[in-house]
Amino acid sequence: MYIEHVPNRNSLPTILLRESYRDGNVVRKRTLANLTKWPSQLVEGLQTLLHGGTAIDQLDAAFEIIRSRPHGHVAAILGSLRRSGLERMIAPTPSRERAFVVAMVVARLLDPKSKLATARGLHADTLTSTLGEELRLQAATADELYHAMDWLLERQPRLEKQLAARHLAAGALVLCDVTSTYFEGRACSLADFGHSRDGKRDKLQSVFGLLCNREGCPVAVEVFEGNPADPMTLAPQLPPGRLGGGSGLADAGAHPRRAPTGGGLGVDHGAAGLGRAAVGEHRSPAVVAV
Repeated sequence: MYIEHVPNRNSLPTILLRESYRDGNVVRKRTLANLTKWPSQLVEGLQTLLHGGTAIDQLDAAFEIIRSRPHGHVAAILGSLRRSGLERMIAPTPSRERAFVVAMVVARLLDPKSKLATARGLHADTLTSTLGEELRLQAATADELYHAMDWLLERQPRLEKQLAARHLAAGALVLCDVTSTYFEGRACSLADFGHSRDGKRDKLQSVFGLLCNREGCPVAVEVFEGNPADPMTLAPQLPPGRLGGGSGLADAGAHPRRAPTGGGLGVDHGAAGLGRAAVGEHRSPAVVAV
């Protein structure tokens, strides 16, 4: 027996239950039942039985869920990262260090946590998504994440030049600013007491600067000790040739007239009224030549 769908020109197809038989040397078929009015799931169940399968009432009754791992958000972020070319920009050939760097970028976007918690989220025994499986890092440790960060630091100049080549045109405007974050513990050589933007005056802190294009896309980052004045951070962020020629826009707190000269910086005093909205503060920005 079998189920046959007979097309109709101006109406839905007719669904028939039929069987074949032999009449002498001729193979014929006859209709046993008209199934056209049956629900589609009932027709599919009967067809499964005719093919030797087993029909079930509910699909979930056919499965035993042993473990469920969230995957959709990982596939979206990891896929976007790879399509952007960032993975190959970090390193052209696969390596465990590159996989850890990619994992930390994705984890920072999906669920920002400490390196220890991130490592646990990758490990096969304590994973919180399919990220560790996708990157084959099911045996990750926090020490390996820190080692990958040291590995990445050695490649920072090359990466920044590649990002600048992609996101900065010749003579482009570069937005510069600094911020700080407090530090728990005392085992960081850069941690020091300084002006706390977090209001944590009793905590050590580190200062970091960020360079972006006019659309806000980061192209470079620099980390400083916790106690420098803002003007002292501008020249190290914009040494000659770091990002190519262009202009840098910083708020008045980092104005080069308040910092030592040198480092290839020149002040455009006539542009002090430009881009207040881009700076993010209600102080007149300073424009410097990169």
